[in-house]
Amino acid sequence: MSNRIRTVLEMIKFEHSVFALPFALTGALLAARFTWHGWPSWQQLLWIVTAMVAARSAAMTINRIADVRYDKENPRTAQRALATGALSTGFAWIFTIVAVAVFFLAAWQLNPLALKLAPLALAILFFYSYTKRFTNWSHLFLGFALGISPAAAWIAVTGHLNVRMLILCAAVTLWVGGFDVLYACQDVDFDRRAGLFSVPKRFGIATALLIARLMHIGVVALFAWLAASFSLPWPAWLGIAVVAALLAYEHSLVKADDLSRLDAAFFAMNGYISISFLLFWGAAAALWKV
Repeated sequence: MSNRIRTVLEMIKFEHSVFALPFALTGALLAARFTWHGWPSWQQLLWIVTAMVAARSAAMTINRIADVRYDKENPRTAQRALATGALSTGFAWIFTIVAVAVFFLAAWQLNPLALKLAPLALAILFFYSYTKRFTNWSHLFLGFALGISPAAAWIAVTGHLNVRMLILCAAVTLWVGGFDVLYACQDVDFDRRAGLFSVPKRFGIATALLIARLMHIGVVALFAWLAASFSLPWPAWLGIAVVAALLAYEHSLVKADDLSRLDAAFFAMNGYISISFLLFWGAAAALWKV
């Protein structure tokens, strides 16, 4: 049983939930502080986390189902659970249905608008899995799938949306899109053979690295815009500086002719970035005079 659970968690890359969840929690904190000068209730935080994990688990499983043929053919992904048969496609579908049900339950527990928008959120998450078949910019579709999380968390807390949350959504979209461009550099040769699309395949690795850098410069600019628009206190600005430094270090790890440190750039640094953002912006929310 424990082996099956480990295999499922590996299939959905459960540990990567840390990437988007801190931004969703930041959205929840800002929503509560801005609208009623308080904090989200523990029930709201519980259901937001449940909704995030369930939606991401369903989306990752759909991604593995959609890409199982490519995973089998790609040496980098050939050991994934569906590719090896460690988990069956039937089991993956059942898991997806359960995750979707949990997501709808969480949305129902939050508020009516969250429940109404739940199908749209799932449609966005599931659509990403097919974008590499027809566009070089699938990275931005992935970014948007995670980028909607702060706006969703704001809606979960307040029952409505402040348009300024779209700035944070855009920042997360560029952040995820940028590191997905970096990650896709590993698969250029396979994408060419399989007829799949990506920025590195279209523009080459060197130009792809430049595009990823420009995306991440945009992230820092958008964070600054959001902090200024809400008149957030100094911890938010310190957090932006920390994120900028971590992004710069992330890019220093990856060269056009040397991708050997890419895993370190993708996994460790992005986890540090999202958690640092939550800590600093959470401190800013605590000091915020609204």
